[in-house]
Amino acid sequence: MTQLAIVDAYQAFMATAQPLINIETDKQYEAALETLEQVLESANDTVDDPLNPLIDMLSHAIERYESQDQQLAAFVDEADSIPVDIALLRTLMSQHRLTGSDLPEIGDKTMVSKVLNGKRVLSRQAIERLSERFGLRPAMFFG
Repeated sequence: MTQLAIVDAYQAFMATAQPLINIETDKQYEAALETLEQVLESANDTVDDPLNPLIDMLSHAIERYESQDQQLAAFVDEADSIPVDIALLRTLMSQHRLTGSDLPEIGDKTMVSKVLNGKRVLSRQAIERLSERFGLRPAMFFG
C-alpha cells in the first residue's frame, strides 16, 4: 500500500513539475530559472536538506535545455573562453560603473585596455591593489 502511495505522489508531483523538468520553450526555461531561484532561497545550505533532490532535478533540466539551445551554448562557450582575471575585472567594472580611467591600480586607461584585450596580464601588484580596493581574495583572479 505504501508503494502505491509513493507512485501516486510521484505522479502528482510530475504532473505539476513536468514543464519545469522537461523544458521545451523559452517560457518554460524562464519559469524553471525562477522556480530554482525560489527553491534555493527556501533551502537550508546543508547536505541533508530535503529540497536538494528538487534543486538537482531543476538544475539538470536547465542545463539540458541550455546545452540544446545553440545561441545559449555559443554564449556559454564564449564566456568560458574569457580568462578568469579578465572576467572578474569586467564584472567589477560593470558593477561599480568604472571605466579604464577609474582603475589606477592597473595603470592608465591604455594599460587597462591592454589587460582587458588580453595583450597584457595583470601584475601581482595590480592584483594585490585591486583585491584590497574591492575586498577580494587575490586568489579570485586566478579561478
